[in-house]
Amino acid sequence: IDKDALDVQVKERKLQEAIEKARDEKFANDMKRNDRLMCLLEDQQKNEIKDMNKALREFQKNQTPETRREFDLNDPEALKKDRPARVSDTDPRCTISSMQKFAGEDLNYEQRMKFQKEQLREWSLQQQKDWKNALADQKLADDLYDKYRIKMDQKIMEEQRKEEESMRAVCTATKDFNRIQAAELAYKKELDKSQTLRENMDEITSLLRGDFLSENPDQALSPQGNRVLVDRWKGMSQEQLMAIRHCQKEQVLENLRMKEQERRRDAEWDRQRVQAARAQLLLEREQQRQRRELRRDLDFMNSELSQEQRAKNIYLKEEEYSNIPTAQYYAQFNTSTR
Repeated sequence: IDKDALDVQVKERKLQEAIEKARDEKFANDMKRNDRLMCLLEDQQKNEIKDMNKALREFQKNQTPETRREFDLNDPEALKKDRPARVSDTDPRCTISSMQKFAGEDLNYEQRMKFQKEQLREWSLQQQKDWKNALADQKLADDLYDKYRIKMDQKIMEEQRKEEESMRAVCTATKDFNRIQAAELAYKKELDKSQTLRENMDEITSLLRGDFLSENPDQALSPQGNRVLVDRWKGMSQEQLMAIRHCQKEQVLENLRMKEQERRRDAEWDRQRVQAARAQLLLEREQQRQRRELRRDLDFMNSELSQEQRAKNIYLKEEEYSNIPTAQYYAQFNTSTR
């Protein structure tokens, strides 16, 4: 069993689990942040509706019945205020046969001019008051909107800072893991190199001190020990030669096998490093995509808020402009009736 390879696989699995856990936590934080944003927007909308209703109630509360446009239709003293048979020289009821108007008469000229001036002054003051109230409401709404935007920007910057810190922590852990792997690989190569060198030295020493190269005279002795076996000095048999060649082939094959194992081990280490780098690249791309989606959602949200603000401004302007034609209409109507 290759314990080092198993340890490396365990470390890689732990690193992968840590990366997945960090990604899941980031997704959970994004969902929580989006929920908080939706809650804040709903609270803002509710507060705006509440402020508008409150302003409408205050306006209705402060408005007196005499200043309303439809007061003439609901006036309880309408009969008391009814006009007499002749109220002015331009009264359309005074026909020729009514005997109410004679040539050269103008009874209410000064009173009519005074009333018209007073009425114009009141209309002007009322328009100025409405305009000031509208500007104050608009300024208050703009201030609240600016405060909300600043608060949201601060929260988004805080979330981005936390995300960058988590990314830096993951990158640091990955670099430390790669550095440890590189150190272990270098140490293992150094051990293999020293072991190979030691084995080669042992082999050379064994060959130099062996009976074959040292020509040990003991191997030429006969079993009786009284003479020398000359045939041992003049050559060896084919079996001995084949045994030597077979041993050499085994050594060559063993060396080739060890080199192949080393090559495979190096290839496996390279593959693992490539996979780790690829996983890191995929993680960075996923984080970039999520940041782009977050920025796009934020831009969309800002666009909607801007459209709502623009619609509200248009509505206030229309309300402002709608009051002027009404006043002019009543002025023209009063003038025509006189």
